[in-house]
Amino acid sequence: MHLKQVAAVLALTVTGGNALLRFSCSSLVVERLDPLVNPGMAPSPHLHQIVGGNSFNITMDPKSPPPTQSTCTTCTFADDFSNYWTAVLYFKARNGSYHRVPLKPNSGFEQAVGGMTIYYLPTAGSGSAKGVVTAFKPGFRMLTGQQQYRTKAEAQQFRQLTYTCLANIMTRTGETLDFPTKPCAAGIMANLRFPTCWDGKNLDSPNHMDHISYPSSGTFENGGPCPATHPVKIPQLFYEVIWDTAKFNDKSLWPADGSQPFVWSQDDPTGYGNHGDYVFGWKDDALQKAMDTNCNINCPQLKTQTIAAGNKCTKKSQVNENIDG
Repeated sequence: MHLKQVAAVLALTVTGGNALLRFSCSSLVVERLDPLVNPGMAPSPHLHQIVGGNSFNITMDPKSPPPTQSTCTTCTFADDFSNYWTAVLYFKARNGSYHRVPLKPNSGFEQAVGGMTIYYLPTAGSGSAKGVVTAFKPGFRMLTGQQQYRTKAEAQQFRQLTYTCLANIMTRTGETLDFPTKPCAAGIMANLRFPTCWDGKNLDSPNHMDHISYPSSGTFENGGPCPATHPVKIPQLFYEVIWDTAKFNDKSLWPADGSQPFVWSQDDPTGYGNHGDYVFGWKDDALQKAMDTNCNINCPQLKTQTIAAGNKCTKKSQVNENIDG
């Protein structure tokens, strides 16, 4: 399936009557820590923007689940103390200077301070039997993407990680594997879709990916069959991260050769190194309950809080440095 077709399918899923959780998680902190890839290292090699529970720390010990350590969450589902993080986008000006690109709230979450929109999609359609989708377990963590990738051939291994050049906040077509090459009126949206199949045994793996898998056929649709090696169907986790690039749309500031000017914080000017990390932290069986009841965007089975309450949950950076460029 081509990216344009994928975008159309996903747009129908998100806007139609199919079951899904869609919610806002405001910014918790922006800092150079990565407790999955570089546990115990401060600072880590590159900068991340983190949302979720305020127990985020340098190691994220699996023996200390976030719901037992966090006192607040930036997410609008109040029992979600998970942590979600991605790299940070920079603008590299013609004069060689770098400028951190601010985050922009998504449609419906205009009051959010930075952060991202999180989706959990239990099935490809509504009405599935209870128990078809198994929620993540305490201690579960994973990542998708490879921060060191710099070629299209490499990026095609993760067709689930794309970019949308937003003409307006509702644009959901025209996904690409690399950064947009033209100014985007409403910003650049990074789309990160995680695997939907689990081996049923391991909460993690040395590379944080081997215990999970994308479907055995199709591209990454969450309704695809799981391979025999990873037979347990898990929710499809999906991040939408909108970078407010509009103030950098003056092409006189772009490189003299006309190339696109944006760079991930791991010094990736291609966009092929897009990646996302996840540490599960839902309280008790809240997520399983949502999966079993095929919750829609407004899920009465789950405890909620206002965006304003989520905005108040912040954490002081554990790395003291200038991150703005």
